[in-house]
Amino acid sequence: MANHKSAEKRVRQSERRNEINRRNRSSLRTAIKKLRAAVVAGDKEAATRLLPATVSLIDKSTQKGVLHANAAGRHKSRLVQSVNELGK
Repeated sequence: MANHKSAEKRVRQSERRNEINRRNRSSLRTAIKKLRAAVVAGDKEAATRLLPATVSLIDKSTQKGVLHANAAGRHKSRLVQSVNELGK
């Protein structure tokens, strides 16, 4: 338990930041799941429509520190590759 004023403030800040990170991570995961569902269903139109928004969300999550840069690149690469394979 925090015993100093500064430690109590730090606890409040970390709780607030934790909630923001949780919200961002949740929306990111939802977007990725929707895109993957479209790919599995073979819906090329939906997948190509969802791809730019999902990639943008991944980039924003990286900037906010929710996702590591290398993990973001890996996600984007795999998602784009799966959408491109729908066209074949």
